[in-house]
Amino acid sequence: MRFLLIDRIVEVDPGRSLVAVKNLSLAEEYLADHFPGFPVMPGVLMLEAMTQAGAWLIRDMEDFAHSIVILKTAKTIKYGSFVEPGRQLRIRVDLVDHGPSETTFKGQGVIDGQEMVKGRIILRRYNLRDKNPSLHPTDASIVAGLRDLYATLRKGSVGARAMTKPEEPSSSVVADVPETGPLAKTVTTT
Repeated sequence: MRFLLIDRIVEVDPGRSLVAVKNLSLAEEYLADHFPGFPVMPGVLMLEAMTQAGAWLIRDMEDFAHSIVILKTAKTIKYGSFVEPGRQLRIRVDLVDHGPSETTFKGQGVIDGQEMVKGRIILRRYNLRDKNPSLHPTDASIVAGLRDLYATLRKGSVGARAMTKPEEPSSSVVADVPETGPLAKTVTTT
């Protein structure tokens, strides 16, 4: 099972920071076991959300140069309160250092001004073809899928775009129909 723990990327300051949100829903399967009768987002998944946010910033900075971005190290991770269903976790990662194969971030997850998780993470990045050149097509396929997902995360859902789309002027069309008979009326559509 793959966990996508970023629902939307709301802000990108290229090469510096990224802000994303995770909307926790009771429909998420892992909540049935964590914990029965008291569903909360597991701390490791809050850390994974920070990792995913950092990975998106790296991809944005490097124009998707690497197919794989993974968590290498998590340091000084501290947890605040519980993240319950119906809440929105706002995740922010700030770039600390960007080396040839590793990137360090300071990250935090906040709800209503209260810190839920914070710490430093180091992400490692590479391509599968680095060790096996025949995997170049696999890298390309992964990157293409990530580009599509990033575009979706950046612009939000179709419904959200429709809600913020400026209204177009309405036009009325008047159709003339015969003055006698069963269709004897004027039809207006908007």
